[in-house]
Amino acid sequence: MTAISTVETLKQQSCCGGSVRLLRHASSALGVPAQFAVFLPKEALEGQHVPVVHVLAGLTCNHETFLIKANAVRFAAQHGFALVAPDTSPRGANVPGEDERYDLGTGAGFYLNATQEPWRRHYQMAAYVGEELPAVTEALFHFDGERRGIVGHSMGGMGALVQALTFPERWKTVSAFAPIAQPSVIPWGEQAFTAYLGEDRAQWRAYDPCALLDAGQCHPGTVLVDQGLQDEFLDILKPDALEQAAKRAGQSLVLRRHDAYDHSYWFIQSMIEDHMVHHARGLLG
Repeated sequence: MTAISTVETLKQQSCCGGSVRLLRHASSALGVPAQFAVFLPKEALEGQHVPVVHVLAGLTCNHETFLIKANAVRFAAQHGFALVAPDTSPRGANVPGEDERYDLGTGAGFYLNATQEPWRRHYQMAAYVGEELPAVTEALFHFDGERRGIVGHSMGGMGALVQALTFPERWKTVSAFAPIAQPSVIPWGEQAFTAYLGEDRAQWRAYDPCALLDAGQCHPGTVLVDQGLQDEFLDILKPDALEQAAKRAGQSLVLRRHDAYDHSYWFIQSMIEDHMVHHARGLLG
């Protein structure tokens, strides 16, 4: 685990009675310095141990995007829980070709652990998000690791679902906005999985929410998902497949479809309060 002494605060600003901080540390999982953001509610600043929700952004985003654009901070402050926002990939890994496409490499880590060269050394986002970053932040701040949730958008929604279905003991609550629900059968996923995981599609199932559900991996809580029906990526996000897989698996799922909304953060802002309430109910009792 990264030592607390190696975490550097780059920026600190007051917000909604608490503090938003941008930090950098030497990540052992990624093998490069990594930046992340946190929101600390006033309760955490006062020394109380608070629940924490990890927020995963989508393709081309970074560790600042969700906290700045989603309006989640306001509602996290109201309920008294913290937010942790990792980056969407390693940065500065100097992997050949990592900056050539928006949907592979930098900004597109797909929250998985790569097994193929040249990605294998640094593109270990599943380990970073699921193990290293929670350990670092819970040692550094007054976060209650027994009350931990996860939410994500698009690629981050996929990452949140995969984490919660694979490690239900790690994440007490889970929700997603417009998640990539069946990446194994769409161009984004096929390209990324081939590069990061190789040609064996059996290895892809570990990062496919629908495949995990079909394998019997469920979360004990209710999964909340919102999907805009004007989403320009609707055909490849596969919300219907997620709904069907959840039904087959017996997974409690609330999938809400919204006629007027697209894939943007305007959509997320419109629904974020419900997601923060969902996590508050599960984490605060």
